[in-house]
Amino acid sequence: MAEPQTLEFKVDPAAVGERLDKIIVAHVGDALTRTQIQTLIKEGNVTVNDKPEKASLRLKGGEHIRVLVPPPTNDTAVEPEVIDLDILYEDEDFAVVNKPAGLVVHPGAGNEKGTLVNAILARYPQIAEMNYVPKRRGIVHRLDKDTSGVILIAKNAPTMQKLMRQFQDRSVEKLYLTLVERTPKTTTGRINAPIDRDPRDRKKMSVQPKGNPAISEFVILENFRDGLTLVQVRLLTGRTHQIRVHMAWMGCPVVGDRIYGFRKQRIPLKGQFLHAAKLCIDHPRTGERLCFEAPLPARLQAILDELRGGAV
Repeated sequence: MAEPQTLEFKVDPAAVGERLDKIIVAHVGDALTRTQIQTLIKEGNVTVNDKPEKASLRLKGGEHIRVLVPPPTNDTAVEPEVIDLDILYEDEDFAVVNKPAGLVVHPGAGNEKGTLVNAILARYPQIAEMNYVPKRRGIVHRLDKDTSGVILIAKNAPTMQKLMRQFQDRSVEKLYLTLVERTPKTTTGRINAPIDRDPRDRKKMSVQPKGNPAISEFVILENFRDGLTLVQVRLLTGRTHQIRVHMAWMGCPVVGDRIYGFRKQRIPLKGQFLHAAKLCIDHPRTGERLCFEAPLPARLQAILDELRGGAV
C-alpha cells in the first residue's frame, strides 16, 4: 500500500511578504497542481513551523514548510505504454529524453494516452512508486507539446525533489533555439517582464504588471531575409509559455506560433519553431555538473537550410 510523501523546504529570507500558497506552488508546482495545493492546505496537510496555517498567510522568511502528500487514488492511475524514446542519458536516478515535437508531456483532458508519462512508466516501472501527482510522476519540468528538446525524468522521489529544487534555485542552465518573425532591436538583451494568465483569455499567458517574475536573456545567432532571425534564449525562470510570450511582447513572435504570433504565417510549419537545445544540472547524487544537448530536429534544420539558401 502506498504511503504519504512528505515534502519539506525552508522559506528563503528574501521571500518576506509572500503568501503561503504561492511559496508552495513555487517549490512543488511541477509535482502538484495549484488546486491540489489549496486542498492540502485546507485539509491541514501543510504546516509552517509545525503549525497548520491558512493559504493567505504572509511569510516572514526562514519558516520551515512541510507538505504531506496523501497517496494517489486508483482512479488517477496512468496506463504504461511502450513508446519509442530518444534517450540522451540515463542512470539509476534520472533520465534525459530528447522529446519530439507533438508529444504531450503528461495526460490531461483529451490526452489520456500516448504521452511522455505513459512512455516512461512503461520504460521505468519504478516511477509508479513515486507519491507525486499520478499524471505527472517523474516529470521534473515541462515542455509545450510542440516544443522539442531536452527534458529531465526523475526515477525516484529523492531525485525528483533535488532536481526540482535546482530549478527553483535557478542553478539549472536552460538554452533554447527559436526562429522569430522580426529581428530584435539589439543583438543581446534581457527581458524582465512578469507573466500570468491573460485576464481576457484564461487559456493564454501574457505579460502582467503583477504577474510572476519571468526573466529571459537572448542573443541573435543569425539573420535571414525579411527580418527572420535565429535566436538563442536562456531562461532564468520557468513560466508557462515564457519564451513565446516574451518574444511576442517584444514584437518578435516565434515562427509557427499561432497563439501568440501572427495569424498569417510566412513559413508553413506545424507548431512553433522552438527547441530546448541544452540543459545543465548538478547530478542529484554526486553534485557533478552535467550538460545535455539535443540536436535541432530535421524539420527545423531544413527550414534554416532553405533560408540560408535564399528560399523559404
